[in-house]
This record gives sequence, structure tokens and C-alpha cells, in this order.
Amino acid sequence: MYQRPQHLLSRCARENQVWFWEEPVFVDGIEARLAMRRVDPNLTVIVPELPAGIDEEAISYRQQLLMEELLNDIGTESYVLWYYTPMARNFTRQLSPAAVVYDCMDELSAFRGAPLGLRVAEQELFEAADVVFTGGRSLFESKRARHHSVYCFTSSIDVRHFGQARKIKEEAVDQRAIPHPRVGYCGVIDERMDLELLAAVAESHPEWHLVMIGPVVKISESDLPRRANIHYLGGKNYAELPLYMAGWDAAMLPFARNESTRFISPTKTPEYLAAGLPVVSTSITDVVRPYGRDKLVQIADTPEEFSAALARCLQKRSLEEEQLRLQKVDAFLSRSSWDQTWSDMEAIVRNVVERKAADAGGDADRLELSTTAD
Repeated sequence: MYQRPQHLLSRCARENQVWFWEEPVFVDGIEARLAMRRVDPNLTVIVPELPAGIDEEAISYRQQLLMEELLNDIGTESYVLWYYTPMARNFTRQLSPAAVVYDCMDELSAFRGAPLGLRVAEQELFEAADVVFTGGRSLFESKRARHHSVYCFTSSIDVRHFGQARKIKEEAVDQRAIPHPRVGYCGVIDERMDLELLAAVAESHPEWHLVMIGPVVKISESDLPRRANIHYLGGKNYAELPLYMAGWDAAMLPFARNESTRFISPTKTPEYLAAGLPVVSTSITDVVRPYGRDKLVQIADTPEEFSAALARCLQKRSLEEEQLRLQKVDAFLSRSSWDQTWSDMEAIVRNVVERKAADAGGDADRLELSTTAD
């Protein structure tokens, strides 16, 4: 998935060296090692490969040793640690970075299968962090009392990338045979999805075809509703998404309303809008504010309401009505971009590093960035 961490840290890598540390994978009969992939001259993705069958304590210890070896090989003494998972504290707490950043993009403790100790690890990370960013307004309101320096940076948008969908005329090969009207979703398909809602909409409108793009995670394939008009096309890469969206008539966010969705701020909301699509979502707080409030997205929760909202989206509009709708969308999206979000974040982090360096009598001119990501 190409989401917030990738958007931000690919931009960070334009001017900084970035090492993006992934979750470990486990392999029989090996010694602990790092698999490293250079994405571009300044960006390296690192995957720890660990012996299969080791316990949690050994997992943390092996990663600690690998991290220390990496920093020795890099040869830098001034670096920022940028966290996406508090669990990475288990193998990085011994380090002495120039600054610690926690970019909190979800309430991970509410997700299915959340690791034991996550809440304790997050509290430790709050105590270690110099600055905390949140990926949505709800998360900001939840976290701001826990740290002295919390900033809200909601989901941004690469307008140029998704705006391609408005002009693309060709069809994605595996979508070509699906009849219209098509209602699309792209993103992870997991416990946050309201599968009963999805099934009910498909049953009540067999003439609509629901296109589901994304990997199935943490739920079983057998949990998915199977109907002739629901099409699971699997995961696609980021570059392909505008091609698929170009073939949709509307887009949807059929999220369940539960603990795992209470604080989410879906990046796909502005992506759908940039693609020119009318959108229906369940009442996720960070979609209701601002997209529902500003009448950019229709909000509906029951199958009947959701179907009625989709029917309105699928109604044919005059050219003038469509132009007015897109003008309103574009005016809203013009105020938010990943480039601007990264620029604002970097300025905050740079100020922290420079202040700490000045307090210590050091030099903040040369920085590297190490990222721990889930």
C-alpha cells in the first residue's frame, strides 16, 4: 500500500538520506540479516530477516543488533528517528538520535491482532518523542493531552496523480468486462470494512457492480460476501490506481463503525475526489468533517441510506452541474497537498533539531533520517 508513510518519506528523501525499516520476516535456518533495497539514491528500504521460531525478546534483541550495525556502517552520528509503530521502541530505545518523531496515523491498539504491550510502548514513545504528528483530527483530539508538542496533519493528496483519472479513456484489462454502472473501492480490505453493508447494497441493486481493489488482510477470504456483482480484483500498485478509477461511475467508503475505525482518516477520500468521482461514505468522523460537512461526500450508514446516496451519485448530471461540482472539489483540494504537508512537517522537525543542537553546542547541518514503519 502506498499511503501516508510513503508519500511523506519519499518527499523527505529528496533532500535527506532515508532508511525505511520494515517489519521483520522470518526464514528457516538463517542468521539474522538485513535485506536492503535502494529505491532511489537517497531512499533505502530495509527488511530484517530473522530466524524462524524465535521469541519476542529475541526478535527485539536481533533487530537491536542489526540497527546498531546499520548505523555503524552508515557512519552518521546525527539522525532523526521517525516512528510509525510504537513497538519499534523495543529495539531502538538505546539509540541517541538528534530528534524523535512519532507520526501517529492510526489508533493501532484498536486493530484486530494488535500486539500485547502496544499501549505501554506508545506511552514510552510519547515520553521519548520531541514532536508528535497525527494523521487526522480525531486522533489529534485523542492524543494532544498526552504530549506537549502535537500537530495535526490530515490526509493530503497528490492531485496531479489522481487527476489523471478524469482524462483516461482506456480500460484496465481486468476491469474491462465488468458492466456499468461501477462503484469502486480501493484500499485494504480488513476488519474495518462493513461486509454486511457491502452485501446488502449488492443484493438490493444487482444492476450495480461493486469493484473492490486491495489486499485482504487480517480477515479470511471466506468472510467476504460473494455476489455476481461484487468483483475482487486484488491489490494494485499506486501508479495503476487512476486507470481503475477512470472506469468507475462512483466511489465508496463502506467502513464499519467500530473501535478500529473511530480515529481513521482515509487518504482515499481526497484521492477519489481528485479522480473526479462522486463519493459515498459511512459516518467516519474524519470524513464527516470536513468532506460531509462541506457537501463534497455523501454520508450514509444503513444499507437503505447508502444505496439511496449511491443512486444520487449515479444519476446523470448536466455538463454545467458536473462542472460546478468539480470546481468545488478542486477549490477544496487546492488547499492540501503532500508537498505542502511535508514542507510544514520538515520545518517543525528542523526547528526541533536545531534547538536541541544549539542547547548541546552541536551542529545540525548534516542530518540523516531513519524510519521505523509497520
